[in-house]
Amino acid sequence: MIKVTRYTAAWCGPCKQLAPLFEQLKTEYPNVIFETIDVDMNKDAAIEDGVSSIPTVIIEREGAKARFVGLQPKSVYVKAIN
Repeated sequence: MIKVTRYTAAWCGPCKQLAPLFEQLKTEYPNVIFETIDVDMNKDAAIEDGVSSIPTVIIEREGAKARFVGLQPKSVYVKAIN
C-alpha cells in the first residue's frame, strides 16, 4: 500500500500551487491512497507526523516514509510513488 499525505493550510500560497498537482496525481494513481490534512483544522495530526512547515508531503510505502517540505516538481512525487 502506498499513501500520500499532504499537509496544507488555506492561507499558504505554495500549498495552493500544490493542490492542482495533487489532484493530477490522484487521477494518475488510482490505487494510491491520497489524504489532505489542513494543519489549522487538525493540529494533532501535524504534530504526530512532525510537520513544522507547509506544504509537507509524506509518502509512505512498505513502512518507509519519504518527506518533502515545500513545493516540489511533480517528478519528485512521481519518483517517490513509483
